[in-house]
Amino acid sequence: MEFIDYYKLLELDKSATKADVKKAYRKLARKYHPDLNPNDKEAQARFQQINEAHEVLSDPEKRKKYDEYGKDWKHAEQFEEAKRQQSASGGFRGGFGGSGQQYSYSGNFDDDTFSDFFEQMFGGRARSEGTQRGGHFKGQDFNAELQLRLSDVYESRKHTLTVNGKNIRLTIPAGVENGQTIKIKGHGGPGIQGGPKGDLYITFKILNDTSFRREMENLYSTEEIALTTAALGGEIQVNTFNGKVKLKVKPGTQNNSRVKLKGKGFPKYKKEGQFGDLYITYKVKTPQDLTSRQKELFEELKKTGI
Repeated sequence: MEFIDYYKLLELDKSATKADVKKAYRKLARKYHPDLNPNDKEAQARFQQINEAHEVLSDPEKRKKYDEYGKDWKHAEQFEEAKRQQSASGGFRGGFGGSGQQYSYSGNFDDDTFSDFFEQMFGGRARSEGTQRGGHFKGQDFNAELQLRLSDVYESRKHTLTVNGKNIRLTIPAGVENGQTIKIKGHGGPGIQGGPKGDLYITFKILNDTSFRREMENLYSTEEIALTTAALGGEIQVNTFNGKVKLKVKPGTQNNSRVKLKGKGFPKYKKEGQFGDLYITYKVKTPQDLTSRQKELFEELKKTGI
């Protein structure tokens, strides 16, 4: 597996604080968000990597493991156990049944040996089907994709996902992002030699079935208003994600001006009761097919220099 430097990916150094990680993630997630880069496979892949980097570096325990073990951080516990065996016996020795090959390690692990060790211990068929003598190891992780509509993730809902013939019922938190991956612990392959089950990683594909454009927790839409309303002001009804609201238009409103409806955006992921904002851009409608009287009125306005 190719090593991805999460710090470099988020344009940070190892001294970055949790707030630095969050700020960098939000900036890059907006830049590479699939909604802003339609049909751009490279941007979508980068967005998934950014999500993965944020998930690890924003979690103190995962970050500690990552800092110590690099790309093999998910197997930190197994490696610690192997080191304990190494310390007790003066070296680590193990074999995979059926292959006829033996692997022997002694002394300290350097970075290359460490990665090779895990490739041999957990890579390919050996990880899912091989038998490891003298150790209990975690089962294979599974990956799945779940397609949902944007309207499906406005509220937390229960969904049933079928993986390897088994139905898994789970609650999807409101506000999940397109391209985001979450982990369901213990729903992967069976453990080896009595070890724990692997995990299930679900990547979401969110299809926008609404007229709103979404950027993380914020929503964007356009609203057409009459020329007279833009000039004199007035009250209009606008659509929000969960219904209509009345909105006052200020006199002298210009075309393409924008207003913010605080708290009328999308739910913030795993932050109960917190919402982003809704930004509405006004499009002033130029009247057509004027009556004679209307034309006269506009001619009079024209003479005043408006």
